[in-house]
Amino acid sequence: MKMPTARQRRLRTILFWAVPAILLLVPLGTNAYTQFIVNGMLISTLVTLGFTIVIGNLGQLAFANTAFFGIGAYGSAILAAKLGVPWLLTIPIAGVFGAAGGFLASAAALRGIRSYYLAIITLAFGELMRWSYLHAKPLTGGTDGLPMPRETLFGTSLTDDTVKFYVFLVVTVLLVKATANLLASRFGRAVMAVRENEVATASLAIPTSRVILVTFIWSGFVVGCAGALFARHIGHVFPESFGMLHLIASFAMVLVGGLGSVLGAVLGAVMLTALPEYLRAFPGMEELFFGLIVAAVLVALPMGLASLLRRLSPIFVERFYREAR
Repeated sequence: MKMPTARQRRLRTILFWAVPAILLLVPLGTNAYTQFIVNGMLISTLVTLGFTIVIGNLGQLAFANTAFFGIGAYGSAILAAKLGVPWLLTIPIAGVFGAAGGFLASAAALRGIRSYYLAIITLAFGELMRWSYLHAKPLTGGTDGLPMPRETLFGTSLTDDTVKFYVFLVVTVLLVKATANLLASRFGRAVMAVRENEVATASLAIPTSRVILVTFIWSGFVVGCAGALFARHIGHVFPESFGMLHLIASFAMVLVGGLGSVLGAVLGAVMLTALPEYLRAFPGMEELFFGLIVAAVLVALPMGLASLLRRLSPIFVERFYREAR
């Protein structure tokens, strides 16, 4: 794959900032329902991004993503509802809670557990957290969930989807940019090296354990922040929101967008968040059409939607990402 020139990299940077600038105009042309869906796309982008960092870039078959998401959502809701912390302040705190979850999830990987064994352990971690949400009723509300308190931002209620959109957009852009910079750095090269051959990487005096640990922690932070956004987006946090169905949907977004690609995380999240809304026009057939479309995309583009854009222009080539064999 031909790498982008210096001029093309500058164009890519301009394009990166131009897209969110254009998105600032979205509320001018949407109704309340469409705005709600767009907000969901931004949240899904962060969830998918955190997922693909571990699975695609680091190459670890870990499925703790739902646990990070729930930890962030419940952390934000508890801080806001129980302790009266302003919701905006709960976003980075929820990210820290998610990062703590990433630290715990990395324990199995640091002990040399890999492949399907790591997948099962991290799945169990997610189910353990969901069990905790159900049974810690004084703190989480149990099966009734935990409502988010009403708040205002600059005099406007945070129940307004337009206000939420601008907050979500800023958080999403910052975290996507930070993740892209991280993966394009020296640390990002170490992450890719661990994915390709962990033993060879360790022989080069690269601290592979630290690389794995930091990657899990950053993944947890990104998804934890997404959980805080989700809590405000829905307005009421329920344990059912963090089960196996959410994990499957997130994994589908990663694969459809492109495994290990930052751009792919965005594309997969947007497509698979919007697609079910279009399929509502076929009542009773939504799941069938959804599955067929996802399968068709993966057959036509095994490396996801990001690979299509990379073929169209070197601008979309991610420097330290290469298509899987």
